[in-house]
Amino acid sequence: MSSTIIVISIVLLIGILLIAGAPLKPMKFLANGAVKVVIGVLFIFFFNVFGASMGLHIPINVFTALISGFLGLPGLASLVAIHLFVL
Repeated sequence: MSSTIIVISIVLLIGILLIAGAPLKPMKFLANGAVKVVIGVLFIFFFNVFGASMGLHIPINVFTALISGFLGLPGLASLVAIHLFVL
């Protein structure tokens, strides 16, 4: 490839990114959601590690990860309460 093609492609890429900057906001929303789900999985994992001595276990799946991720510790407490009262 010649250097002019590389320079032109970089300039076009920068132009496209400047024009498409508005759709990056939903990507940030999705990234924040993914981070919260990972934090929810970590909450549940550590609860399962420490709750095993008391006989408590919350399964790690998408539903429980979403609840504990988006609601935080109150969400984890609600999952524990549901586990205690239903099972």
